[in-house]
This record gives sequence, C-alpha cells and structure tokens, in this order.
Amino acid sequence: MVHHTIPTNSNSASSATPKSSNMVRVLVSAVILGMLVACASVPLPRQPARQPPLATPPVTAVPAAPEDGLILPPALVHGKARWLPVRWSDLPGFDADALHEAWNAWTRSCERAVPPHAALCPDVRRLSIGTPEEQRAWMQQRLQPYRVEAVQPGDGLLTGYYEPLLEASRVPTAAQQVPLYRPPADLGSRRPWYTRQEIDTLPQARAGLRGREIAYVADPLDALALQIQGSGRLRVAEADGRVSLVRVAYAGSNDQPYRSVGSWLLQQGAVRDASWPGIKAWARANPQRLQELLWSNPRVVFFREEPLSDFDAAFGPRGAQGVPLTPGRSIAIEKDSVPYGTPMWLSSPGPLLNLNRLVFAQDTGSAIVGAVRADYFTGWGAEAGEVAGRLKQPLALWVLWPR
Repeated sequence: MVHHTIPTNSNSASSATPKSSNMVRVLVSAVILGMLVACASVPLPRQPARQPPLATPPVTAVPAAPEDGLILPPALVHGKARWLPVRWSDLPGFDADALHEAWNAWTRSCERAVPPHAALCPDVRRLSIGTPEEQRAWMQQRLQPYRVEAVQPGDGLLTGYYEPLLEASRVPTAAQQVPLYRPPADLGSRRPWYTRQEIDTLPQARAGLRGREIAYVADPLDALALQIQGSGRLRVAEADGRVSLVRVAYAGSNDQPYRSVGSWLLQQGAVRDASWPGIKAWARANPQRLQELLWSNPRVVFFREEPLSDFDAAFGPRGAQGVPLTPGRSIAIEKDSVPYGTPMWLSSPGPLLNLNRLVFAQDTGSAIVGAVRADYFTGWGAEAGEVAGRLKQPLALWVLWPR
C-alpha cells in the first residue's frame, strides 16, 4: 500500500484566520477519515503458515540464467582433446535423464576427488536427496559444458565392458581345469614374461606358475574374457564343500602386447560377427582351432583375490580412479584427454542402446585410445556380458567442468 502525505506550507498557515483554520481542520479530518475507510476496504494478504526449521539447509535451486546472448568461455586443449564450450541446450536429452540414478556415482567420485572437482563435493553430497529440478538447476549454475573433440579428427566410438561372474573350484576337477593365476614370483625380474603359448608349452614357464593358482574355471574363453575385462567375480567351490563369492582383481600382466581374438578371426575370414557372442559361437563350431585362437593373443593377466562382502557385491570393481564402478554411470576414458572423476554427458544413439545420460570418468583401459572414446560399464553377470560384448556404436562426449 502507498501512503500519501499532504504537503504543508508554514507561511500560509500562519496567516490563516481562526475560521479558516477550523475549516481546514474539518477538511483534513474528512480526508484522513476517508483514507482510513479506503484502507480498511482493501483485504490484507494472507500470511503463510510458519514452517518448522530444517535440520539441514537445502541447496537453493537457482534457475539457470537464460542462454540467449550468453558469452561462452574460450575453448580449451587437454592432452589429445580439444574442449569446445557449448550451451546446456546443446546436450541431447539433458532434460530427460534420471539424474538421481547418477548421483551415487558422483558421491563415489567425491571419495577420491581432486581440484577443481573437490570443491563441488559438499553440494553433491547435500543434493543426493534433492529433487531432479534442484539437481539439474545446480548443475547448470555450477558447471560449463564443453564438447570433446579429437585434435586429430576422427569418429567417436562407444564399447562396453563388464565384470564376469564365473563358477570356479579351488582344485582342478573333470569340468574345471583352466587356472587363474597370481603373479609369478619372478615377474618383476623378467620383462616381458612368457607369452600365452609359452606358458602352455614351456616347462620353465609352467614351473614359474606352479602353486600360484587361485582357482580353476571350465571355459578357456571365459578365462580370457576375465583377463580382458581385468577383474571379475568367482563363485568358488571350496575344498570343504562351502561356496564362497570372491572378486579377482588385476594384479599385473606378462607385459606382452594385447591382440584382439576377434580381429584375428576377421583377418582369417572365419567370421563376420566378431562380437564376443560371435567369437564363442565360432569356438563351439571349431573346437580343434580353439588353442590357435587363444594363442593369437600373447597377453596374459594375473590376479589377486579380494573378499566380497554383501555391501561390496552391490557395486562394481574399483576403477583407475580408485572408486567402485556404478553400472550404467561409470565409463573408462583415455586419461590424457579427460581427468579422472570428471562428470560427463554421453550421447550414443545406436541399434543396441540409445543413451543420453550423465556419466563419470572413473576408469581407463589399454584399448581406450582417442579423445572421443569410451568404454561403458554395464554391470556384472551374463546379461551385462551380453550387452558389453555387442556394444559398438557412435559416440559424442561433453565434459562438464566447474565454472
């Protein structure tokens, strides 16, 4: 309500007669009374009910400023990648992603966060119980998206990886005779160590691994897949009849070059489908050539055994960042192009998966080469392995960098 004041003039007031003064007082009183009546006729706004104080103050979800006319920061070069600034509206499907599903992966990254990401972690933890609107608005306020491009132009590629789950035995049985090894004692003094073929055929190589067996599995291709993925889960039949669930994690390699068995089959003209399901189908049809296929990859990976509690079983293995991987939200990247722990936007419309989502750079791998290249963690077990084995489709990536 606007309050009006009646202007007064001291000179005219002093010269007024008593009669005129009385008349003025009457008129002023009438005006004041009319204003009071008018004010009484305007309904006062209803006061909101008092809310009890919150135990933890929520993060204020400040709507992002309109992007029209927004001045973007300059482009950046990071390793083999060029980061080109873009607007949030350029990110495919940003308004549709279920961000709360990614927040657990973000809080995991905060366990090993480094600058500049570490400064975001107090808000990240608080927003773990925030609404999608609060999470999305906070991201737009605190992060700047950059499209990742290779310094040397090339197409982006998305593949998948997973954590195998295999049945195993502590001792060799009629069905389970393929060993998984700890590193040999002389691994550090002999570089490179024996090839896969030499391990299978040379007495001195076999002697170096005697007593280093962790467990035995049935299928040599499953053992190879475990080595390619770098870690896995074993459901182990113990000697006393108990069954234990353990994780085997990467502990070293023979330092030999990695060769893709799928590429070997393509070069032989043996298959058209070089996915992992296609490779296993070929092996079933050509058991007499299985050893030749395995020896085409000279690289062997050695493992260490880790206990797997019920809590740990709900997460994937630890990636190169040092935090457990989250299915569907963790990716492996080329570490020279994107730092570990970086939130990223991934877009990959493909025949197998149609992905537009928030992910985190939490791992790397020897086969992940190139700025616009990622390996997508699909989870563990047979279903995850089926998806990971077939995933190969175009990719676009954006880094979400603190402002």
